[in-house]
Amino acid sequence: MKPIKTLLLAGALSAGIASFGFAQSASTIGSGGASSAPGSTSATGGTGGSAASGGTSASTLGLGGTSTSPSGTSSSLGTGGSAAGGTQDKTMSKVGGNENNLHGMSKARAADGGTWSKSMTKTKVHKGEVDSRTKAMAHEPGSKPVKSTTGISTGQ
Repeated sequence: MKPIKTLLLAGALSAGIASFGFAQSASTIGSGGASSAPGSTSATGGTGGSAASGGTSASTLGLGGTSTSPSGTSSSLGTGGSAAGGTQDKTMSKVGGNENNLHGMSKARAADGGTWSKSMTKTKVHKGEVDSRTKAMAHEPGSKPVKSTTGISTGQ
């Protein structure tokens, strides 16, 4: 009876340790579209991504849109990010420009020792076009970093 208990205990411990293993992942996505009609055009688009590793996670997103008609041009841009789970979590977002050129950038990074996750997004609205690019990365000590990048360009 004792060998069976030992075998069951060893099996339970190995299953528990195997499920406790760390994983790292990074994914990005993007989408955009444009339309035109006589005298007017419009474009929208954006990218986003997230990364996770060993309890840390980071995500960013950027979206832009522009519309031009005989009465003028209207454009908008939004960007943001979040980081969690690390002992050193940092986020930063900026939007700038003028009526002819909008640009935004977000960065997020969560780190705990040598384990980290980060994501970066840059978005631009200029001359009837929307461009956006996101890169996400995650790393654990002893492994190669995993990376994912997506970019879009829509409009004229």
